[in-house]
Amino acid sequence: MQRFVDNVLAVTKESVKTFTYESLNNVATVINGVSALVLTLLPGKVSILEGIQGWELRPTLRGPRFPRWMDKGVSSFNHFIHELSVDSDVSSLEYSSAEDSDDGYEEYPESPSSQCSRASKPNWILAPIHFLLGIPFRLFQLAYSGSGLSEPPVISGNEHPSQPHFPNRVQSLKDQIIHRTTDRRRGIIEDLHLATEIFIEAVFDVVHKAIHLLLSPSEAFGTLSRLFSSHERRILVDNDVVEEASTSSDTLGENEPTPTDRNTSYRSSLNTDARTCQDVITELGYPYEAIHVITADGYVLLLERIPRRDARKAVYLQHGVFDSSMGWVSNGVVGSPAFAAYDQGYDVFLGNFRGLISREHVNKNISSREYWKYSINEHGIEDIPAMIEKIHQVKTAELRLSKPDIEEESNDGQLYKLCAICHSLGGASMLMYVVTRRIEAKPHRLSRLVLLSPAGFHHDSNLVFSVAEHVLFLLAPIWSRIFPAFYIPTRFFRMLVNKLARDLQNLPAVGGLVQTLVGYVVGGDSSNWVGVLGLPHYNMNDMPGVSFGVALHLAQIKRARRFRMFDYGSAYANVKVYGSPEPVDLGEHYGLIDIPVDLVAGQKDTVIRSSMVKRHYKLMKDAGVDVSYNEFEYAHLDFTFSHREELLSYVMSRLLLVEPNSKNQVNQRALRSRKKGQKMR
Repeated sequence: MQRFVDNVLAVTKESVKTFTYESLNNVATVINGVSALVLTLLPGKVSILEGIQGWELRPTLRGPRFPRWMDKGVSSFNHFIHELSVDSDVSSLEYSSAEDSDDGYEEYPESPSSQCSRASKPNWILAPIHFLLGIPFRLFQLAYSGSGLSEPPVISGNEHPSQPHFPNRVQSLKDQIIHRTTDRRRGIIEDLHLATEIFIEAVFDVVHKAIHLLLSPSEAFGTLSRLFSSHERRILVDNDVVEEASTSSDTLGENEPTPTDRNTSYRSSLNTDARTCQDVITELGYPYEAIHVITADGYVLLLERIPRRDARKAVYLQHGVFDSSMGWVSNGVVGSPAFAAYDQGYDVFLGNFRGLISREHVNKNISSREYWKYSINEHGIEDIPAMIEKIHQVKTAELRLSKPDIEEESNDGQLYKLCAICHSLGGASMLMYVVTRRIEAKPHRLSRLVLLSPAGFHHDSNLVFSVAEHVLFLLAPIWSRIFPAFYIPTRFFRMLVNKLARDLQNLPAVGGLVQTLVGYVVGGDSSNWVGVLGLPHYNMNDMPGVSFGVALHLAQIKRARRFRMFDYGSAYANVKVYGSPEPVDLGEHYGLIDIPVDLVAGQKDTVIRSSMVKRHYKLMKDAGVDVSYNEFEYAHLDFTFSHREELLSYVMSRLLLVEPNSKNQVNQRALRSRKKGQKMR
């Protein structure tokens, strides 16, 4: 009787789990379908979505696999029930490690309540159910494959590598490995699957124990008697119990996990992707070094490095708004500028602006309003100088230590060549840095600038940006006190954003709808906004933000139609900072730039239009700067977050124009010319 009850409970439990699993999948599919319908009715969606490689409108949620007895006839119905249990424990294909084995039959972990169904043999009661359930599943499989939809791969454990399915198996494993290295989170829908399954397991476990006690009164009586006897024994020997408890507590305290361990397990249980730039770099086998830089006004910045300590050529990469150093390594080994530069022999430095919600500052008690009280000025005259001076200190010390007889290559004693690659706001900040350093007659230590869609001029923009400009000016006195910055303040909502990014990948129509709506806001820019949202630097623990001062500064630049420093609102305040009633116009001082500048614009970039990059080019050209201009058919985020081989080749070619041994090369060229002259004679 007990065995029969166990079988019934196991079948009922797995049936309920499968029903709820498929119900959630159907709800998600309906949401995806409605989003696809709305998406087909929206204008301009093709131009926005064409920037995403391989986007599809079909949902990619993975349901339970079809049992092997439908194809091979080698499994019992009880094994089929257990497979449903295992499949429902795995929310998607990439989390199933059992299929990674190449030989033999997979060994699945057994759930506590399904061990009885796993061990039992099929009998005459379950045989009809076996047959009846097999028919609709087989029909559904045929209909699914005949409808033209992509069917989830079914990999049989007893297939040999020589069989025809082996190439598909290799591709599946490759996709799993790639996906594991790029995304380690569960979406909200997958969390609902898991939570529902845990709840069902808990309920059936209670029911199983209750029925087991009812069917075995003697065992129930014995359990209750043991409970009462143990309680009485503890009362009688209370002193001994106290001593034993204290000893046990001491023992447990030695093995108890530290708070860090508890936090780590808590975060991993939520399955959010909180990898850092260090994790990405080291996982791909590159060296890594973290350097903490303190600015003159007390902000603690993270300068990350892929070190080549003996290299005499270095490159400094600076990100833009709502970004971090992660953008330069997010495309992996092949498509990331940081790795490409390192492979070309450069010592690579990745800068990070101030503006993380963790509020890294020497004053640990700094208020949110004080921390976010800065504009683009502080990026250009505080952050970048601090990081470049740190690079100079580190490189000079290392080169003199490794090469004591090294010769200076410039009058300021610089032993290396440093180039800078900057994107968006990073480009504007870098131009501000070079101009202000030249005004102050201080060395900027740079040999070349490569600016990808640099900010600085914004009067040619779409309607949404124009409305935002007016709103910022209108509400600046109030908003600056209430909202010192634009960011997600709580860990819970940051976790939701992190998980929603995974759901937008599993439900491509929903992701396409979000992509289209964001594209409308930014004037039709086809950047992969949804994909960027899924990058791990937007995680529950930390996230880049934008201060209200930076947003207001951009609005000032747009209204003034000039690239100038922050306007403090009064002539007195400006005179106190700049020595003049008006902020410094950086475009008027482009003649001070004494290094080559390469400007790159995107033809599909509607955030910073190519006409605005041409404005930089015209002013520099008129001022006599050694400047070049190039355009690519890219959107705004394609310069960092997309794998663009053409762009990487161009950027690397510009960096290679700066040679560390310029004196030696001049001497060699002179020697060659002399030899040619002697041959001519």
